[in-house]
Amino acid sequence: MQARVVPLEEGKDPAVVNKTNQFRALPLRLFQLFGLFLALCIAFSLISIYSVRRFGVQSVVTTVKSSFVACPELPNGLDYWINPPSNLMHSMSDKELFWRASFVPRVKEYPFKRVPKIAFMFLTKGPLPLGPLWEKFFKGHEGLYSIYVHSLPTFENKFPSSSVFYNRQIPSQISEWGKMSMCDAERRLLANALLDISNEWFILVSESCIPLYNFSLIYHYIKKSKHSFMGSFDDPGPYGRGRYNANMAPVVNITQWRKGSQWFEINRRLAVNIVEDTTYYPKFAEFCRPPCYVDEHYFPTMLSIQIPNLLANRSSTWVDWSRGGAHPATFGRADITEEFFKKVYGGQHCKYNNQPSTVCFLFGRKFAPSALQPLMNISSKVLGF
Repeated sequence: MQARVVPLEEGKDPAVVNKTNQFRALPLRLFQLFGLFLALCIAFSLISIYSVRRFGVQSVVTTVKSSFVACPELPNGLDYWINPPSNLMHSMSDKELFWRASFVPRVKEYPFKRVPKIAFMFLTKGPLPLGPLWEKFFKGHEGLYSIYVHSLPTFENKFPSSSVFYNRQIPSQISEWGKMSMCDAERRLLANALLDISNEWFILVSESCIPLYNFSLIYHYIKKSKHSFMGSFDDPGPYGRGRYNANMAPVVNITQWRKGSQWFEINRRLAVNIVEDTTYYPKFAEFCRPPCYVDEHYFPTMLSIQIPNLLANRSSTWVDWSRGGAHPATFGRADITEEFFKKVYGGQHCKYNNQPSTVCFLFGRKFAPSALQPLMNISSKVLGF
C-alpha cells in the first residue's frame, strides 16, 4: 500500500508556511480598520459642519461645555475667615448658627490689620421710623460699624439700595416681650454679628431708640471703656428676687439672681459667652416665665456669675420712668426741644472706668415716630451730628 504524499514547497517547514500566510493577511485587516476609522471621521465632520451652519458655533460650544461640571473650590485662604458674609440671609438653624458663631481664635494677635467695629443690632417688630436720623448719625463713618436688623419674619424692609439698612435684615423668628423668644432674638442678633470677625462691640437698640451723641464720641467712649454696659444688680423686692424660682438651684442660687435693662452694650468675649451658653439657658427657659421676665434676668445673672469684673453694672441707654407705670415714658413731637435734652444730659452722674463722669447714657428711648422731624431739625445743634 502506497502512502499518500502531500506536496510541500521545496526546503520549507509547514509551520513557517502557515505564519507567512498570516502575515500576508494582516495588512488587509489594517486597511479595513483604517477605512472604517476614516469613514467615521468624515461622518463626524459632516455632522459638525451641518450643526454649525444650522445652530451656530456658540450653541455647539455651549453644548459641549455643559457636560463638564467644575469642582467646587474649598476655602483655603485667610480671606474666607476674615471677610464678613456678603449676604446676611442664610439657611442655618439657631443651633447651627450659635455653634458657628462660638468659634474663637486662640492666638490673640491678628495676622492682618483689623479695624474694630461696633455692631448695631436693631430689635424691632417692623419698620424703623427713626431710620433717617440713624442714617445721619452713621454718615461718614463707614468701616467702623455694622448693622443687623431682627424684625418679625413676615415684615419686609423696603429700604433703598443707598440706605445703611439695605439688606441688613437677618433670618428672624417671632419674639414676644418678656418671654424666652425675646432672648432668642437677641442671641440670634449677636450670633449673626459675631460672624464678622471685625465686630468688637455689640449694642442692642430698638426702633424707638436714638443716639444722644455723635458717632465719634460714642465710638471712642466704648473703645476706651474697661467695662461692658449691662445693668446687673440685686433687687431684693418683688420685681427682683421675688421672681426667682427655687427650681433653678444649684445652677443659679437666689444670691446670684440679678436684674438689668434689656438694652445693653457688650464686648466680643461676653457676646460669645451668651451664644455658646447651654448651662443657664434651659433653667431660664423652664423656670423664668411671666411674671418673671426673662429678658431682664437671663443675661445679667449669667454674666455676673461668669465674668462680673467686665460689667459696668449699668445700661448705656437712657429711659424715663418718672411717669410711673409698667413702661417708660414715650416722647413725641411736642417733647423734642433743646430744654428737654438739657434735662437729659444734666441728670447724668455715673462712673466711667472707675472715675466720676457726667456722660453716662449714649442712647435714649422711647421716641415716637412723630418725634423724627423735630429731631432731624435740632440734631446738628443738640445731638452733634
